[in-house]
Amino acid sequence: MNFKSVLSVGVIACALSVHCAFAHEPPSAAVPSQAESTADALPPNGDGAQTVIERALELIGVRYRRGGNTPQTGFDCSGLVNHVFREAYGMILPRSSRAISNTGLSVEKDELKAGDLVLFHNLRHAVSHIGIYLGDNRFVHSPRPGQKVSIADMRERYWAKRYFGARRIESD
Repeated sequence: MNFKSVLSVGVIACALSVHCAFAHEPPSAAVPSQAESTADALPPNGDGAQTVIERALELIGVRYRRGGNTPQTGFDCSGLVNHVFREAYGMILPRSSRAISNTGLSVEKDELKAGDLVLFHNLRHAVSHIGIYLGDNRFVHSPRPGQKVSIADMRERYWAKRYFGARRIESD
């Protein structure tokens, strides 16, 4: 095993201690070094979708901040989505994940494309968390306080149990 492999294993092990938006969330196996390879592997999803993905991946590592909506101050989940769509499309979305869940077109889980928005609930509220779908069951999101923007896997038990739906926001 070479140094790069050992370093990658160490980074992944470190990332496994990261928790996301809700209490008891499982660790995420995503690490910032995946951002570049993820962007290269994603097919375009219509005009601008690749830009959405690239903008989202550029923000991996930005800290969580409730009500935050800039890379300098940090993001909450809807602030991240708003920032990315403003940068990619010049579009301003509603501020809350619940309000965003009524925007765009509903998408079935088996029809998800990179750049779609994925919605989750916390077992008390219909929509309480939002992220940007990357493909291959992965999404970028801004987790909870003390955490940073990261990639999570929708197949993890936590996310699979709380999946609510998806929306496709298309630019004009």
